[in-house]
Amino acid sequence: MMFRHTRAIARAAIALAFIVIVLGAFVRLSDAGLGCPDWPTCYGKATWPTLDADIARANDAFPERPVELHKAWREQIHRHLAAGLGLLVLILALGSNWAQPMRRWLLAAAAVAAAAGTFAWIAGLATLSAGLSLVALGLPLALAIVPGLASGGRPLPDWARYCAFLFALIMFQAILGMWTVTWKLKPIVVMAHLLGGLAVFSMLVWIGHRSRSAAGRMFVPLPAPASVLSALRTWVWLGLAVLVLQIALGGWTSANYAALACGTDFPRCLGQWWPATDFGEAFVLWRGIGVDYEGGLLDGPARTAIQLAHRIGAVVTVAMVLALVAVLRRQPALRRPAWVLLALLTAQVALGIANVWFGLPLPVASAHNAVAALLVAAMVVILSRLTPRRD
Repeated sequence: MMFRHTRAIARAAIALAFIVIVLGAFVRLSDAGLGCPDWPTCYGKATWPTLDADIARANDAFPERPVELHKAWREQIHRHLAAGLGLLVLILALGSNWAQPMRRWLLAAAAVAAAAGTFAWIAGLATLSAGLSLVALGLPLALAIVPGLASGGRPLPDWARYCAFLFALIMFQAILGMWTVTWKLKPIVVMAHLLGGLAVFSMLVWIGHRSRSAAGRMFVPLPAPASVLSALRTWVWLGLAVLVLQIALGGWTSANYAALACGTDFPRCLGQWWPATDFGEAFVLWRGIGVDYEGGLLDGPARTAIQLAHRIGAVVTVAMVLALVAVLRRQPALRRPAWVLLALLTAQVALGIANVWFGLPLPVASAHNAVAALLVAAMVVILSRLTPRRD
């Protein structure tokens, strides 16, 4: 019974997580990341100001960032959907740990601490908010990391611990969302927020697939020796690592407004194969707090270096995924997932080139983020099918 509920909730959470990722990319690419200058409210409101009187008050309260409705509603809707995703993850965590009363009470306490920390932040009690946030993060992390903690000596399925970790992860993702606003689009935080969203999505895909296989509903059994499965897992892990590094480079490119640093030239850049670059300045990960990073601070050579690094990373990623597809196709049961990977890779390359040629059109740029998430999900499903269950 629990498997059925886990699958249903996980499916809903996977769909919502994908929407949140794509909408997050849309918000970032449409320059609406600071559409609400405060967090989690928007100009002090749970939604966003729409009436003339509310807009006037908001402009008085935030004179440095007057209300732009077309940006405010995008940012706040994204936050509300992300909060809905957090609720689904909480339900998953509670449901998967429900058989152990102490574990479910500790998870409930973490949720209460997270809510209280949010209200403390709104009230301006930053120190209290930080303390409550540490409690909210620490409880589910402990339940995920320490085997058998608060389980009453009963066996605990792996996915119950995964769900506890996922709950901690999505709360940290909310903190990254707060820092994105309060630190004014600091590139390292924007990139981490993107990777955090993909991590949440990946874990949901993993949990959904593992609970599906636990109920005896795997797609096709893999009749291969353990040594072959282990080698295949190594290949998939390598491919996933390369893919995530390339997505991180893409996030860094977007966060530093370097997507069009080469103009609309491809495969060349600014009419040259290797224009002036400044890699040292391009990859300074930590800069000052209190600076408004909207629009980017780097000069042309530094942005060009970031764009070129992303292009080189794309070549490496394509080579790695093509090698992985060739390896997976040797297993009859994995030929379909291999073709899916190849199709997604082809679409992603085409979207990346189209971004440059057509000057970063919003639909194409958003789709580029969406396909990146689907590539990660495809890798995670393959990895799950190659990993024996231990519960």
